[in-house]
Amino acid sequence: MNGREKWLLLRIRLFGLLFLAAFTLVAVRAYHLQVRRQDDWVKRAERQHQRVIPLTPQRGTIYDRNGEELALSIETDSIYVNPAEVDNPARVVDYLADALHLPKKGLKAKLKSKKSFLWIKRQVSPQESELVRAMDLPGVHFTKEHKRYYPNGELGAQVLGFTGLDPHGLEGLELKFDAQILGEGGYLVTERDNRGRSIGSGDPLVNQGRFGASLHLTLDKNIQYIAEQELEAAVKEQKARAGTVVVLEPKTGKILAMASQPDFNPNSFARYRPKNYRNRAVADAYEPGSTMKVFLIAAALNEQLVTPTKQIDCEKGVYRVGGKVIHDHHPYDKLSVSEVLKFSSNIGAAKIGKALERERFYNYLTEFGFGQVSGIEVPGESRGLLRTPDEWFEVDLAAISFGQGLMVTPMQLATATAAIANGGYLMQPYLVEKVVDSYGQVIESKRPRVERQVVSETVAHEVAKIMITATEAGGTGTLATVPGYEVAGKTGTAQKVDPVTGGYSADKRLSSFVGFVPAEDPQLVILVMIDEPKEEIYGGLVAAPVFSKIASKALTQLQVPPTMQVRRDQHRPLPDVAEIPPIQPTVYQVPKGENLPLMPGLLGMSFRQVLQTMERTKLNIKLQGSGRVVAQSPRPGGTINYGSEVWVRLEQPVAQAF
Repeated sequence: MNGREKWLLLRIRLFGLLFLAAFTLVAVRAYHLQVRRQDDWVKRAERQHQRVIPLTPQRGTIYDRNGEELALSIETDSIYVNPAEVDNPARVVDYLADALHLPKKGLKAKLKSKKSFLWIKRQVSPQESELVRAMDLPGVHFTKEHKRYYPNGELGAQVLGFTGLDPHGLEGLELKFDAQILGEGGYLVTERDNRGRSIGSGDPLVNQGRFGASLHLTLDKNIQYIAEQELEAAVKEQKARAGTVVVLEPKTGKILAMASQPDFNPNSFARYRPKNYRNRAVADAYEPGSTMKVFLIAAALNEQLVTPTKQIDCEKGVYRVGGKVIHDHHPYDKLSVSEVLKFSSNIGAAKIGKALERERFYNYLTEFGFGQVSGIEVPGESRGLLRTPDEWFEVDLAAISFGQGLMVTPMQLATATAAIANGGYLMQPYLVEKVVDSYGQVIESKRPRVERQVVSETVAHEVAKIMITATEAGGTGTLATVPGYEVAGKTGTAQKVDPVTGGYSADKRLSSFVGFVPAEDPQLVILVMIDEPKEEIYGGLVAAPVFSKIASKALTQLQVPPTMQVRRDQHRPLPDVAEIPPIQPTVYQVPKGENLPLMPGLLGMSFRQVLQTMERTKLNIKLQGSGRVVAQSPRPGGTINYGSEVWVRLEQPVAQAF
């Protein structure tokens, strides 16, 4: 074999090896694509002729403690269109615009689209669905989605919250437990050709997904309704700004009702202002006023600093503390500790607070749960405001003793009162009893839990007895009585801060009543708070009657038998001494034959009220300081001589009461 033949043979073998290598590479690649990555390429192929549209997840149901549905997901029609299938766009636009109340401009733009799937309107009403179905429009299709529905309307709205179209929770329990309730979303699959037209039967494949977990609450639907009805009536009657009611079981910490006014309908939440969504029972903090005397006396009794019969000198209604003057509504001489609570003496409370001193009183307040969140399962809970004792001056200790200078939430106050009703044991309040998944398995549950014992059982029973006297003749809460049951409670009225002066407002109040019933075996703790009542201001006149009505109906609902004979005598309550009546300017008349002006009575007035009086009387008065008037010259009713100095001095009235 010559050299040329050898070279030719070499070339043949070389090209053979190259072809063999190329074939091997092609075979390996084919194996990789068709065997190893088969699923991936099948999915890619499906995506070219399928359209997958996600549907709204099915949220779990929310039940009350008796199994009544408070929130549920219902099937509803959603309407979509495939523009390629529409034979008469103008006709379809006209029909859909009229039936669904949609703008024609937007519909025209959708029907001109090259896409094969476009939503027209989701979660339509049954009436709208029936109208569109009757038209039998080519290219217009229907699918089932799930819409959140609240069958009781406004009932428990701030507690339940609401959802968006997604439908993720936006407020309340719907937001707090969104991850558990939401469930798995379904999907809709449509077949299409290369031009986006439906192929096959034309019917889409629908997967409805899986229901989310359900919540079983401690709320009682009937008691919630009672609380909301009575609160709404009281707010309207008093022309008040807002109101709150909390009803709970003191032995377990279960919340039976939590109502706020103004309310809203979660089925149409967009029609209401965001302030209506707020759960005031946990989000609003306010100065509690004289209701704080309950916990002051409980602390002092527990420390054995006083006894219920110990006499306290109430200084005949006037007592100076830290440069400020505290007043009682009546010039009491001496009162027992029990009478300090019954008659609601500020001076008596201030002296008991002084015996406790800052550190011990602060420790008891925190033990009762003030200044910290309660842990209730709703979003937006406030801690309130309780300054540390190193920030308290002497006058602060006195003011906090009768409920000024700190801020609490209705939930904190109700829970602390429940500790007194429960023998001194503070229970963890809770709203969600259990969470159950779509297979019926309990995935989370709660049981009554004792947080701590704040005071002894003996002291708690002593305080309960004293609280009973506050609802008896001569007390501040006689209108809270419930026929057939003994009531233990306490009224309170707190002044609100005036945003103009920075001091306490002369005419804005928060009136409240908190108590438990039956007093000897408490089944219910009820707190009622009315914000800025206009007709009356005292807690004994505004909030106590609401307590009585709610308690009476709730006890009947719970079938709690009466414990005593019905008493028909009902006395008008004493005004709560922590409740400060509005200060009206006194303008004295000039005696006959006298041309000189007289000085009006300005003591206790705010800066703004003095300015208003100056404008009305045309007097030029020099103002010194800020807050409220504590001194003036000339004296009220005195003659203003020409050229004489006319002035008033104002100070911040931290602990001032009249």
